[in-house]
Amino acid sequence: MYCSRCGREIAEDSLVCNYCGARQNGQEWGPTANDGPVGNLGIICFLFPLVGFILYLVWKDSMPLKAGGALKAALWGLFVIGLITALLLFVGLAAARPDHLVY
Repeated sequence: MYCSRCGREIAEDSLVCNYCGARQNGQEWGPTANDGPVGNLGIICFLFPLVGFILYLVWKDSMPLKAGGALKAALWGLFVIGLITALLLFVGLAAARPDHLVY
């Protein structure tokens, strides 16, 4: 196959020309039209970080913007949930055995 812009020979399955960078045969590549902000799924990814990580792995090639949003929400959720868990654990231990805490 030959490049539609520069005319050099390129591989048959090339999406872009290796020499001039032109797209070939109108083939689509990169983010799709459905890509964009993660929207309300961000709340689910925040509350359930495992869902966010799974969505990131599923979307990372086809919808990179949504994948990034899902991953960010999952990481923030993991951080906040971990912080709240540590705080509750500390308060619970302090209430159960206050004589063992060093002030």
